[in-house]
Amino acid sequence: MVWLVVGGPLAVVIASFFTLGLAIRHPDPPLDLHTTAARAADDAEPADVRAQSGDVVPAMLARNHAATGVPANRKP
Repeated sequence: MVWLVVGGPLAVVIASFFTLGLAIRHPDPPLDLHTTAARAADDAEPADVRAQSGDVVPAMLARNHAATGVPANRKP
């Protein structure tokens, strides 16, 4: 029974150091979401216009569709 009390937290601590080592050795590159001025100008459009143009659907628009139960009109 004692090995569960000591071994469980010890396994978590060892796994966290392993994860920290992976994160330090292989960091993810930062995402550059606004690479051009045209992309920044596109952000001035309303959310539903951007969603119709094929951009990533903003969270608020997706939430509103989920709350109403009406399927979104997305073109394939």
